[in-house]
Amino acid sequence: MKMKSIDRRRFLQSIVAAAAAPMPATSCAVSPSRFSALRSDPDKILDLPAGFRYDVVSRVGTEMSDGLIVPGAHDGMAAFAGENGRIRIVCNHENWPARLEGSAFGNGYSSLSEDLKERLYDRGSDQTPGLGGTTTTIYDPPTGTTEIQFLSLGGTELNCSGGPTPWGSWLSCEESFEFPGTQQYFGQSKPVVRNKLHGFVFEVPADADELTIAQPLTAMGQFVHEAAAVHASSGIVYMTEDRHHSLFYRFIPNVPGKLLEGGTLQALTIAGQPRLVTNNWGNKRTIEIDDALPVEWIDVRSAEDLGGDYIRLFGAKYGAATFSRGEGLCVAGDRFAFTCTYGGPAQLGQVFTYKPSPFEGTAEEGTNPGELMLIAEADEHSLLHSADNLTMAPWGDLIVCEDAGNHCGLVGIRPDGSQYEIADNAHSASELAGVCFSPDGETLFVNIQWPGMTLAITGPWPA
Repeated sequence: MKMKSIDRRRFLQSIVAAAAAPMPATSCAVSPSRFSALRSDPDKILDLPAGFRYDVVSRVGTEMSDGLIVPGAHDGMAAFAGENGRIRIVCNHENWPARLEGSAFGNGYSSLSEDLKERLYDRGSDQTPGLGGTTTTIYDPPTGTTEIQFLSLGGTELNCSGGPTPWGSWLSCEESFEFPGTQQYFGQSKPVVRNKLHGFVFEVPADADELTIAQPLTAMGQFVHEAAAVHASSGIVYMTEDRHHSLFYRFIPNVPGKLLEGGTLQALTIAGQPRLVTNNWGNKRTIEIDDALPVEWIDVRSAEDLGGDYIRLFGAKYGAATFSRGEGLCVAGDRFAFTCTYGGPAQLGQVFTYKPSPFEGTAEEGTNPGELMLIAEADEHSLLHSADNLTMAPWGDLIVCEDAGNHCGLVGIRPDGSQYEIADNAHSASELAGVCFSPDGETLFVNIQWPGMTLAITGPWPA
């Protein structure tokens, strides 16, 4: 499918209008010019509009090609072009060591080869190995079948979101900042043993055909990582952090495209307004919709010097702006869009954009700085609540996963400002996650996080 160009100014205005629009008296209306009304799924997996269908690409508990088991808690993911029309899907699994349900190893960890165990990041003294990581799936769209599936990153924990790179890899982010040691968690039958620090970004090549050697990108910081997105022209990586008072980061690599070679970790601050709190909680607003705020960037210490929650506290102390649970992050044309799940007076979510400087990451950016803009705040009357993962559709709409804690859907926001349902999880309390399109724009992939499933959705998408 040919990618349509997007009117950026109109798009930003439409997001604002959509967030402010009251919800109809009936359930979320589907624009007839986009899709027909949703139909109840007889298999009770996901409701879709008439004319659309899904195939199950990945399901927790299924045996994979490498003899391991598909882990649960499917979260962030990306789809890459494979050979002969196949699609390679790299998917995160937000498991942690004490969560035995949904493990890739089942009860057979002790029987794994030493070669495989050596590729894991944290073996947990071979008692409680990290159960997060990624799976890679080779999917054939014409037949709707999964041909190959294997564990491609292992021994990590709470791999939540991340992002694809222009050079053909997936950045998998640990949503944690755990330290080595033994800890007994409430309700768990045995203590969790950790041999290594956690809270890092890991890179997984999309063309890998087996479990990769897990190498943490320590210079990108040890904190509660959420999502990542790459500035193609500079190789700079932007990152969100899932904390109530989190920072928005960028990583300037020493060598673009080679993140293991280190770089500089920085946090965003508003020029002339150090330590700005952007959540707009309470009666005092600190940031208004549509205001383009020039930014500066301050260096923060990487994990080699200072880790855990101290990176965030260090950055805030020295001027960084704070956000309320930074989560989804994606490339949106000439800027980046990211969500803050608890932002806004109603704590129902905000949407920001960051527009990089023409001189991003160089000494000249001070003369023409990047800009932060708040483009939406949800309230009780908004259709979209608790926005999480998001992506840009080929036809120019923003497609957003909800993580509302009770009833979650997949919502589109049109350039004219209207919102519409694309899918509805009316059959469980699970959030939807990992929304992304195939490289040709014909297939929409989305995860039902619990207990864990990836779906490939096809149908008459807009031209």
